[in-house]
Amino acid sequence: MSVGPAWEVREDEGAASWFTVRLAFADGARIDVLAVVCEACVFFEDVRARPALSPDDLTVLADWIEEPLLAACGLGADSRVGDGISAGARRARPAWPRGTEGCRRAACVYRTAQEEGRDPVLAVMSATGYGRRQSLVLIGQAREAGLLTPRHARR
Repeated sequence: MSVGPAWEVREDEGAASWFTVRLAFADGARIDVLAVVCEACVFFEDVRARPALSPDDLTVLADWIEEPLLAACGLGADSRVGDGISAGARRARPAWPRGTEGCRRAACVYRTAQEEGRDPVLAVMSATGYGRRQSLVLIGQAREAGLLTPRHARR
């Protein structure tokens, strides 16, 4: 993880500091964050991630970068991330099984979302942490395996 100052704004007796944060993972995933540190609190201004992050991943992201940001400002005593595991050792997306098991789980998520009236593709994207294209590939594989009905039923 790299943390670098972007700019600082002073007003009266307080200051707000903006920082750029980059997390790069071994699997090629990358997260870029523009964060503001003000009164020992961390706020995200902008988050860009490849592949896209699920809402759960955004929550974990805050835990990953809060201590290093506060340490960069001189406000934190420990620059380790959370439980002592470095951010680079973690994955940017949840682990998702490959092969038949992954197709079965994707089909289950897809059908559940359909039954609940939600967008099934978005449900698979959220569950897997994959982007739209990769999620559609996974859904297509589940259809080919006979786990989902054909996309267009012919009459």
